[in-house]
Amino acid sequence: MKNPLTGMIPAIHRVAAVADDLARRALAAMRRHPVRSALALPALLLAYLLVLIPLTPGIADLRKAKSEVPATVLSADGVVLAEYKRMNRQWVALKDISPYVIDALIATEDRRFYRHHGIDFRRIASAFVRTVSGDLQGGSTITQQLARNLYPEEIGRAATLTRKAREAVTALKIESVYSKDEILETYLNTVPFLYNAFGIEMAARTYFDKSAGQLDVLESATLIGMLKGTAAYNPVLNPERALQRRNLVLAQMAGFGKLDPAQVQALAARPLKLDFERQVEQIGPAPHVAMYLRKWLIEWADRRGYNIYSDALVVHTTLNSRLQKAANQAVARQMAQLQPLADARRRRGEERMLLQAGFLALDPRNGQVRAWVGSRDFAQEQFDHVAQARRQPGSTFKPFVYGAAFVHGMSPMDTFIDQPVTIRVDGGAIWSPTDATPPTGDSMTLRDGLAYSKNTITAQVMQQVGPKRVAQLAQSMGIRQSKLDLVPSLALGTSPVTLREMVAAYGTIANGGSYIEPVLVTRVEGRGGQLLEEFQPPAREPGMPHAQALTLVDAMRGVVDQGTGTAIRTRYGIQADVAGKTGTTQDNSDGWFILMHPQLVAGAWVGFNDNRVSMADSWGQGARSALPIVGDVFQQALRARWIDPQVEFAIPRPRPAPPAPQRPQDALGGIINDLFGRLLRQLQ
Repeated sequence: MKNPLTGMIPAIHRVAAVADDLARRALAAMRRHPVRSALALPALLLAYLLVLIPLTPGIADLRKAKSEVPATVLSADGVVLAEYKRMNRQWVALKDISPYVIDALIATEDRRFYRHHGIDFRRIASAFVRTVSGDLQGGSTITQQLARNLYPEEIGRAATLTRKAREAVTALKIESVYSKDEILETYLNTVPFLYNAFGIEMAARTYFDKSAGQLDVLESATLIGMLKGTAAYNPVLNPERALQRRNLVLAQMAGFGKLDPAQVQALAARPLKLDFERQVEQIGPAPHVAMYLRKWLIEWADRRGYNIYSDALVVHTTLNSRLQKAANQAVARQMAQLQPLADARRRRGEERMLLQAGFLALDPRNGQVRAWVGSRDFAQEQFDHVAQARRQPGSTFKPFVYGAAFVHGMSPMDTFIDQPVTIRVDGGAIWSPTDATPPTGDSMTLRDGLAYSKNTITAQVMQQVGPKRVAQLAQSMGIRQSKLDLVPSLALGTSPVTLREMVAAYGTIANGGSYIEPVLVTRVEGRGGQLLEEFQPPAREPGMPHAQALTLVDAMRGVVDQGTGTAIRTRYGIQADVAGKTGTTQDNSDGWFILMHPQLVAGAWVGFNDNRVSMADSWGQGARSALPIVGDVFQQALRARWIDPQVEFAIPRPRPAPPAPQRPQDALGGIINDLFGRLLRQLQ
């Protein structure tokens, strides 16, 4: 939930403008009539502060800020996937901060810190006298600076009396809620230090490559010296100015009794010794999921009055951290294999283009997403190739064509002739799909047409069924966000779709025909594990008749048993009951592969962001570009027993025929041949 004052900021600024004008007039009057103005000053000041009190953060807001904890995203097995921090900051307890830091801070910024209650009237009086005389001075305490850090929009940054008054009022409120040590701890953990480093811990890591508790007196003085102006006293860009400021802080520490004056001269002579490195926020194991859920959680929290940055929300997801790790590794390995091949195709002078990939795995029994990889490297590519990218699915769309055929009475054993096909489309154009090899003129069953991904057979099936029926089936099975063009070429996957839609639709096939909306979040908890909302499993929706869904599963087994996906068996040694489909678009612009098991459906896409750029024939086909990612993940999932290798689909699996029994004479002949072979080897 946003701060209640946030919506009032325009009104606050209008009131502030009026108050500033009155303050300027009051100062001018004081110069003209100092005695008379001095008598009226207390009443004016009191009235002024009373006006500002409602326009500053309330006690409840301050208590909430005191216990601010960002939302956390957890995997189903309890691994932290992301934290939604307001800024790049790691909170550190006051006891774990170097005492030199605290001494330098108080000596330089607020020597009377432990003797005032948020406002140092002695400093204010001194600053006021100087301001009246034309020398603008500040008298902010550490507590006032904390008020400005916590509520920058409400208090503002302008050098005006109204801003100082809002600071002062908020500081008084802070002192009523926070102890002095809590104020110091909060201040040191919220102050900015450039380079996206917020708080003393990130500053210590950024400038000196150590924790806040390990800072020595010189390092502490350097960082506290930056607080006067982080840009002006930046030790990286302005080392001489930062050195002078550091030495001034050392002198202040000596004057405050926190440093031996005899040491100051020797310490001041020592150079700045930085070990600078920008601190990059840690990217979790599922960054695209974290990005996707951040948007969702903000909307969820706003509707219910929560704040994702402070209310300690815990989002429980369906992801399996081990499967996610395996998917990340599989994508990285395949990209490392293919990128050099892509680079070798570059022409001289052409800019290098990175090959991209997407991967999604879900449980078809309940729609729960188990792994999600949106790109090869989130740090370089935040665009999500699972939920955002729409690409032509190529032959991975063909199961919808054959599924529609089965629904409308055809059998996997029905045959078509593998021959040239010419189809006239609207407008008089001719569509003539071809395959990598010329037509044979032989009969081919629908089962084999799907297994070997024959375009000529698929086009004839589409003629029989019609694009409208195919599109309706695909939509009911899971292609629900992307538009499908009702043209014959839809059979070969010419309408762009997302990987998320395709994997969800294959999940419909795998579970026997029920569409289940992919789900990522199971529940959201608050502080102390309080259940805020639990999400019911998504309802099953009719996607495809059960019997025909099982028929389609059985036909798609042929893809991995003898068709275009046999590498699943031969290269990855997967003997579990699986079925799937490869896909390659025209000119190898997109490579796809989706594999189904009763407990897991996983799909991968590989290609360039620019779909005009193609991959090579030798490695760009889905069986060579995308299949290895899925095969790698499935291999690990089966070996680790994340899924049961013994579970099978609810339709009998074709078994190889047992070998014919040998006749006695054949057995005797085999023995003689074996002995003869051994004798020859010994003679050699």
